[in-house]
Amino acid sequence: MKLLIVIFLSALFFVGGTSEVFSQNKLIILVRHAEKADDSQDTELSAEGKARAERLVKAIGKYRPGAFYSTNYKRTRDTIGPLAAKRKKQIQTYDPRQTQGLMDEIMKSETKRFVIAGHSNTVPGLANLFGKKELFKNLDESEYGVIWFIRIKNGKVAKVEILDY
Repeated sequence: MKLLIVIFLSALFFVGGTSEVFSQNKLIILVRHAEKADDSQDTELSAEGKARAERLVKAIGKYRPGAFYSTNYKRTRDTIGPLAAKRKKQIQTYDPRQTQGLMDEIMKSETKRFVIAGHSNTVPGLANLFGKKELFKNLDESEYGVIWFIRIKNGKVAKVEILDY
């Protein structure tokens, strides 16, 4: 796995008000779904996408995520499905139009490590939401291999890493 960018954001990125909901240390792992089979609305993963989903197991399995969230599409569920199965966890669905509720649920949870699968136009927005700053733009439609690691310590975003897999 190649490190693309490591950004230390405690002073730059996420300076500002933090919500009371940020009360625990957390690791939020955000990933866009892998390559899709076609352009139909609820398509499955292509062979390349299935291979990427297996690489994701190797890329983030060592973090032992305790909870998995996905939009209600085959391609997002199937991207994190192999890792969720390995961890013997169910994938919970979320509405990408209700991300504040998702963030509140995660931050109030006793679980420490989360994987969230979304889309090219939702994952960067989630990163921005957790950080309370609009820094990340939507991904290019052809970009599938990016993972965001958002580390929250003592209720504040301490570090964001963006990795290629």
